[in-house]
Amino acid sequence: MPRHIGLLRAVNLGAHNKIAMRDLLGLVEGLGLTDGRTLLQSGNVVFRGDARTPAALEAAFEAAATKRLGLETDFFVRTAREWQAVIAGNPFPKDAMERPGHLVLMCLKDAPNRAAVTALEQAIKGREVVRASGRHAYFVYPDGMGRSRLTSALIEKKLGTRGTSRNWNTVLKIGALTQD
Repeated sequence: MPRHIGLLRAVNLGAHNKIAMRDLLGLVEGLGLTDGRTLLQSGNVVFRGDARTPAALEAAFEAAATKRLGLETDFFVRTAREWQAVIAGNPFPKDAMERPGHLVLMCLKDAPNRAAVTALEQAIKGREVVRASGRHAYFVYPDGMGRSRLTSALIEKKLGTRGTSRNWNTVLKIGALTQD
């Protein structure tokens, strides 16, 4: 069975959307998926899937999380192959090497159109840079994310879709978990 990556949106942020990683593994098992492994406490899980598409797995996870845990959040599922392509397709290799904590990948529910990406680029007030490819957007925060005005809320509003972000260090660690 192929490996998949599941990412939860906005969990374990203070008291907001709390989920224990053992409960996340329970969702994996409850959906008939196997070999679940979590990374960090931010809602990252790698598992072996079945013939369901990533979109079908997202819907199954979202319904199960609501029903079993009372947790309403978005799940973003990618195949291991997609994840490796995301890593290989990074348009900011220099930043990935020199300052991986300042490079962020956002997985999106839907691929934004070019006009939406242009609107986002025009809304950037600082030195941040964005590149989008399909259902993924890469962001460089040269001055860090802490004080940046390029927030997830602004990004989602301009792109017209929801997303969840991981810094490049985490992206690579997730990628390593997909290797057999």
